[in-house]
Amino acid sequence: MGFLGWMAAIGVLLVGMSLAAGWIRPLPLTQFALYLVVGVAVGPWGLHLLDIDFLADAHWLERLTEVALVVSLFAGGLKLRVPWRARPWRAARRLAFPGMALSIAGTALAAHLLLGLAWPLALLLAAMLAPTDPVLASAIAVDNAADHDGLRVTLSGEAGMNDGSAMPFLLLGLAWLHGALSWSALGRWALVELLWGVCVGIALGFGLGWLVGKLGTRLVSIGRDPGPGALLTAGLIAVTYAVAEAVGALGFLAVFAAGVGLRKVEVGVVQEHPHPRLPHEHDFTRTPPAEFVVRPAMDGGVDRDEPVEAVGQVVAEALTFGSVMEHLLGPLLVLLLGIALARHWEPQAWSIALVLFVLIRPLATWLTTLGMGLNWRRRLLLGWLGIRGIGGLNYLAYALVHGLDGSAARLVAGVAVTTITLSVVVHGFSAQPLLAWRRRRLAAARRKAEAR
Repeated sequence: MGFLGWMAAIGVLLVGMSLAAGWIRPLPLTQFALYLVVGVAVGPWGLHLLDIDFLADAHWLERLTEVALVVSLFAGGLKLRVPWRARPWRAARRLAFPGMALSIAGTALAAHLLLGLAWPLALLLAAMLAPTDPVLASAIAVDNAADHDGLRVTLSGEAGMNDGSAMPFLLLGLAWLHGALSWSALGRWALVELLWGVCVGIALGFGLGWLVGKLGTRLVSIGRDPGPGALLTAGLIAVTYAVAEAVGALGFLAVFAAGVGLRKVEVGVVQEHPHPRLPHEHDFTRTPPAEFVVRPAMDGGVDRDEPVEAVGQVVAEALTFGSVMEHLLGPLLVLLLGIALARHWEPQAWSIALVLFVLIRPLATWLTTLGMGLNWRRRLLLGWLGIRGIGGLNYLAYALVHGLDGSAARLVAGVAVTTITLSVVVHGFSAQPLLAWRRRRLAAARRKAEAR
């Protein structure tokens, strides 16, 4: 199908899903599961209107998934307003780094034993499947900056960081695939790809997000608007990602940190310049985010004498841009996943998916959250609610572009696409009932506490 056919198919999908949103929302599944079904229906298994082959289309799929990820990662970082030292953030860091490493090790071992993959291929596959997804996790992620739910903050923070923290392992797998690894090569990998990539990525991204936030807020406050917020946000994301990649840092981690850095500016302004319409609390998390003040008053303009309204305008426009892009790119990529399933369905993936969902991810989560004081129910939910998605597809496309080929590429692509599809379905159907059960438990606990 040509360009006009793709345009028509995507347009019909978006219009139809938007009009049906009121009927879809109460259902015990995410909207992405429905986009997946539509993809299967219009692909080779259904009407055969569209077709996708990851091996042939890897170059443009890598770029498309890359754009979706950087936008979603930035928006996810911007929504996190919980103090960095708070327990949800600490849990997220544990899951995104040591937990990620354990998941990769376990998945690589499972791929080697169950599929008979050579160790380099097993490591590549594990790096694709271990990260949780910032794009498809809308049902379990933080909704806005006022959402301080510990479970949701942890899952959002983990998803924001582990697309970056898994990249060094993908690069290690590719290097191993192209030749035997020496101790000197491993040392260079640990120093450059891992240590430099993580530390510089975080520092660079946070610094750029903070700097642009400060400059944008200052321009608004002196009556020199920085222009459309979408352009400012897109520019910040693009510069952060490009500079990070240019200096050998982890670009995905950098754009997430840029969102966190921009949010840090908002927090600082709210603390230093209390707004007359906002209750001032010593604990900033009890004060509504600055964008909550601006949005109802946008039609009447922003009071430039109020620093909170100035920073609120910058943040609100950044969030709007991120939300629009996520709602466009997320459905499109899941549609492509459903279409690609016909070419890449791999029955052997069932064993990997079962071990990953039921054993490896829950065990890695349980071990890395030891000693944190989390109750066992939250630890089990954290272990289960690890949806895979666009990050894994990006890693797959990246590996295909950078040397993964032949029959091994076909097998790895099949296992990756099938496992991600199973995650979208299984986690998509289970997330909302589990979260509803959790809300009922928390509500009952609050009523019991108030009755005492």
